[in-house]
Amino acid sequence: MPYSQKVLEHFKNPRNQGSIENPDAVGEKGNPVCGDVMKMYLKIGRNRAEEGGRGLSAEEFIEDIKFETLGCAAAIAVSSVLTEIAKGKTLDEALKINKDNIVEDLGGLPALKIHCSMLGVDALRKAIKNYQLRITN
Repeated sequence: MPYSQKVLEHFKNPRNQGSIENPDAVGEKGNPVCGDVMKMYLKIGRNRAEEGGRGLSAEEFIEDIKFETLGCAAAIAVSSVLTEIAKGKTLDEALKINKDNIVEDLGGLPALKIHCSMLGVDALRKAIKNYQLRITN
């Protein structure tokens, strides 16, 4: 299967590429077999959930997300589309993003490149877990 037009577009013009100064969390995941390395940076915001005009609790969400990826076209496209999917989501919603969501959003990936989507998901989950550990300690 060749790369979809969307994969090529995200590879050539990646969204949210770079780092965040003073991030709230960072997650990194690599694959020693293929050499791909993905790093996700998060800025966490807080929304006040409301019911009947009264604030109930603050809900944390991904206010900003950026990535640095060393890897193939699929790895860069996965990182780019993952940041678009995750931005604005609550942490709970972001933890539910899976490789199938990414592959579907990209219009498919060659079978040999599906592992790239899992690397992105793992890097995002690691960043969120690192944030949650940091704020509970």
